[in-house]
Amino acid sequence: MRRVAIAAGSQVAADAGADVADHGGNAVDAAVAATLVGMCTDPGIIAPGGSAFITVWPPGEAPVVLDAYAAVPGKGLDDPPEGFGDRVAMAYGGGMETLVGHGSVAVPGAFAGLGEAGERYGRLSWPETMRPAIEVAERGFPLSATAAAYLTYSHEPIFDRQEESFRALHHADGTPLLEGEIVLIEGLADALGSIADGGPEVMATGAIGRALAAEMAANGGRITAEDLAGYRPILREPVIVPADEWTVATNPAPAIGGATMAAMLLLADDHPFTAWTPDEVRRLASIQRAVLGYRARHLDDAGDREAAVAALLDAARVGDRRSLLDAPSTIHTSAVDTDGLACAITASAGYGSGVMIPGTGMWLNNSLGELELAPQGMGRFAPGDRLPSNMAPTVARRSDGAVLAIGSPGASRITTAISQVLLNAFHLGMSLRDAVEHPRLHVEVFEGEPTIAFEPGLPVEAFDGMGVRRFPDLSMYFGGVGVALFDPAAGLFQVADSRRALGAASGGST
Repeated sequence: MRRVAIAAGSQVAADAGADVADHGGNAVDAAVAATLVGMCTDPGIIAPGGSAFITVWPPGEAPVVLDAYAAVPGKGLDDPPEGFGDRVAMAYGGGMETLVGHGSVAVPGAFAGLGEAGERYGRLSWPETMRPAIEVAERGFPLSATAAAYLTYSHEPIFDRQEESFRALHHADGTPLLEGEIVLIEGLADALGSIADGGPEVMATGAIGRALAAEMAANGGRITAEDLAGYRPILREPVIVPADEWTVATNPAPAIGGATMAAMLLLADDHPFTAWTPDEVRRLASIQRAVLGYRARHLDDAGDREAAVAALLDAARVGDRRSLLDAPSTIHTSAVDTDGLACAITASAGYGSGVMIPGTGMWLNNSLGELELAPQGMGRFAPGDRLPSNMAPTVARRSDGAVLAIGSPGASRITTAISQVLLNAFHLGMSLRDAVEHPRLHVEVFEGEPTIAFEPGLPVEAFDGMGVRRFPDLSMYFGGVGVALFDPAAGLFQVADSRRALGAASGGST
């Protein structure tokens, strides 16, 4: 009997994964189903018109990454629109700016990638994997705490751009929905049903794809029918690094999140951590500062991201931290099964464009508007290019047959969150629960100064010109790690981070 463990962005998503496992699905089917439900039930945090990276490690085979991330639109446009959306400011995260509206929407890839992952590695049909998302859309769903919190910041600057978009998340008097109130999005169940019946290509060349292209053309967007018809998920060879007794596989270039996380593990593995003493916390902060500083200088706007990533990993492999120093919204699902199959999926729609495909209930991304991912602007990318990404869905395998899937939302904090959980588990021997719930730190630039942001419980002190920013409690600012583990000797485990309203479940069948 195959059993599956799932950690997902919400309990309703995790339960969807368990449901398809109960109907014969494996870890990939469960992760895909949970992600589909998550995309439709965490408005603002994610959207059906988003994109994804999918990391899979089948037993007895090499790990792979399916790159289904956002692509730059504009194929066939002789006179592209000016700009990439409307700039808005929000108090979210202490204050930030992003671009929203039709001009900020990139070519979405999530449905194409999830469909291909299921076809290659799953056991169930596409309609069966889609079924939980359709059922949830038909009956409605309670607004999660995470989505409700984000909506307090975003409901005016982002979700007031279309009448149907505004209506889906607001009361009749214009106030936003509150945590626990039922969200019933008009047209969503029918749209998902058509994608289940016609396949993921309905989002590209079918009725929904045609409606998307028409909406963009009428409102200053860049997506064309040629963009949608030409989009394909790309099968990539992952970054593979050792970490203690484990082999870790994660997202490769042209994304930058996986390599950043892998470099942190490599630098730490040379001298494994044994306890979070003040000196060891300082070393962890130094590693983050080195890697994230390299990223800011050499990866975020690299013309050749593959070469820049290779240089980062080469320096990290030999422990050359000195050469590195001198030189937005997501969901994640992790699933493993007792056959030894692991799947990690991270999906993103940026901060949300506020735009729906008319009549479908499907919100779209603002991936062209994520200013922090392309500091020099989106204009340097060509139509069809994959955009930069922080996402790092990760799988790991041990020689005794143990297999693990892990990932996190959290924009630039994704890489530091995942690496710290893995260090807690691999180096310090913590249980999965303790590893996920342990306080974290993140090196950043805050108000123009290098700063260590940290949660209470870590002995953090200012050093080397870095200030400190102490959070009062564990905070969703530091990500929301979901991890699933199969250990042949101990069984299945799944942990969902308490920092966010995540969910965990298990299921299975003969």
